[in-house]
Amino acid sequence: MCRSRRGATLTAREHELSKFDTSRVPDAMSHPLFAEGFRTRPWWWEAAEPAARPAELPDHVQVAVIGGGYAGLSAALTLARLGHRPVVLDAGRIGWGASSRNGGMVSGGLKLASAELAKAHGAERAAAIARDAAASFPFIEELIARERIDCDYTRCGRFAAAWTPAHYRAQAQRAASIEQATGLPASMLPRDRQREALGSDHYHGGLLAAATGSLHPGKYARGLAEAAASAGATLVDSTQVGGIARNGSGFLLQTQRGRLHADAVLVTTNGYTLGARGGTPMPWLARRLIPVGSYIIATETLPTGTIDRLFPGRRMISDTKRVLNYFRPSPDGTRILWGGRASFGPTTPEAAAPVLHGFMTAVFPELKSLRITHAWTGNVAFTFDFLPHLGTQDGIHYAAGCQGSGVAMASFLGHRAGLRIAGAENETFALADLPFPTAPTYRGRPWFLPLVGGWYRLRDRLERIAA
Repeated sequence: MCRSRRGATLTAREHELSKFDTSRVPDAMSHPLFAEGFRTRPWWWEAAEPAARPAELPDHVQVAVIGGGYAGLSAALTLARLGHRPVVLDAGRIGWGASSRNGGMVSGGLKLASAELAKAHGAERAAAIARDAAASFPFIEELIARERIDCDYTRCGRFAAAWTPAHYRAQAQRAASIEQATGLPASMLPRDRQREALGSDHYHGGLLAAATGSLHPGKYARGLAEAAASAGATLVDSTQVGGIARNGSGFLLQTQRGRLHADAVLVTTNGYTLGARGGTPMPWLARRLIPVGSYIIATETLPTGTIDRLFPGRRMISDTKRVLNYFRPSPDGTRILWGGRASFGPTTPEAAAPVLHGFMTAVFPELKSLRITHAWTGNVAFTFDFLPHLGTQDGIHYAAGCQGSGVAMASFLGHRAGLRIAGAENETFALADLPFPTAPTYRGRPWFLPLVGGWYRLRDRLERIAA
């Protein structure tokens, strides 16, 4: 077993990630794509590495929040503002998971404005879902302003680049519904004007959506944690919860540091609901979440003026491939951060980095000699119906499943969960208490991802050839 400097035993999951976060990679130092000092940890951590929070584990709490990411911290902040005293527990450091590893793209549920949603839930319910999902965007803007979180936030807009002409036509059909749901402009940019938004000819035009911002995810996670703590929440790291059981009118949590009694429990573990060794605080939830590894690289500093030529307006960029890319300029405008599904099976950041570099240079051929300074990975959580979910099972509250777009959505789900637990809801929430599907025999380990991912890659390739 591994022990931290405080002497607390690390979980297998935390130890596995700590190796990626703190080590340099000797073999990688000689790779021609890797800059001197290449590191397998988030570039965001250079400015905002998650802080250690060695609080004592109490015996009894009003609300135990399991998972110290955006959802858990937002729920704790809301609960504390309403007079409760929540305790947030995390197996690693508070904010060490996807909350400080993501691309920092802030969108208002643009993926949910689709014809498929209407087919599944009916036009009226689909419109309500899209509307409530879109509300996550103004919510996070108000939250950042109200709590004065210094996280380099700006409303910059997004360009969703069309992989094929057919994808462009499909986007055009959705533009009006996105604009209606978000209340902000959404318009099409044809291929002959594409360089107004992206310094590349690689795509077939795309969708410009104003309801998108950018931030520094590490700074946001740290600022949200500080806001929750200042409001009265207790943040406890290095405390893995192994099980939750009914105990009278409340619950008994088994943790690696002892037992904890709670009047109410909220689980917000998302892509980390199933531990590295198969343990989980909520098996029912693990059966409904598909953890997917997302990989990101940061490039070395670019020459002055390059960013503004490649990213006019410094928008957030994603494409419409099934195995999508997402990329952006860093908040200081000096380098590119490029993310995607470099692998659908277990792999290391240093192995994924050249793959992502290849994706990047397919879009920007001029960057082939640009080297990588950082590469890292983190888990996002998908659901079988591709919807976020908030609800209660056996008395345990949960909020999870943001489909890889969780900066605003996870923050909003946590807030809504906090209102629900406090009995302070004054309106219905369309994403609450939806049927939450799973698949037969599925227990939380997505053995099928390499097969599905391979099929998606093939379809992307065939559609591109046909275009």
